[in-house]
Amino acid sequence: MAGYRHLNQQQDQRQATLRNLVTNLLWYGRIETTLARAKEARSIAEKLITIAVKEYDNTVKIVKEVTEDDEKVKREVINDAPSKLVARRKLMSYLYNVPEPRKDGETKYDYKKRAGEITNPLVEKMFREYGPKYDKRAKDLGTGGGYTRIIKKGPRRGDATEMVILELV
Repeated sequence: MAGYRHLNQQQDQRQATLRNLVTNLLWYGRIETTLARAKEARSIAEKLITIAVKEYDNTVKIVKEVTEDDEKVKREVINDAPSKLVARRKLMSYLYNVPEPRKDGETKYDYKKRAGEITNPLVEKMFREYGPKYDKRAKDLGTGGGYTRIIKKGPRRGDATEMVILELV
């Protein structure tokens, strides 16, 4: 028997479904789905969050020479360490790119200026929010993992499939 659920789908459809579920879970923090899909998505999401927790503060300071007004100026720049860059690329290869939402009353110009700086908002969210949050949680509780919870809602009307809410803790 295989180590995963087939979810009555072909491999490419199943992978797309799980990528979509995990992306939406990490972006919105909570999704409603079936129990079988939630268990599979939970497994993948926990692994991706663990990657972010391990690498979120792994940076390197580099001194670069920059030309400003025909003068060479040395500046300190903070870059990702090689291991964080690998982690960032792993997350980018699995998660779909979710565009940054436009805020209420924000002009098109302001939105482009704010959203244009970040190419992958979800990956940035993983390193800036989830990494520190769950690292602190792990230190407080003395344990890692357990980033998600499944809350059962009951059977779905029509086919009686068990529906659940999958959310980040």
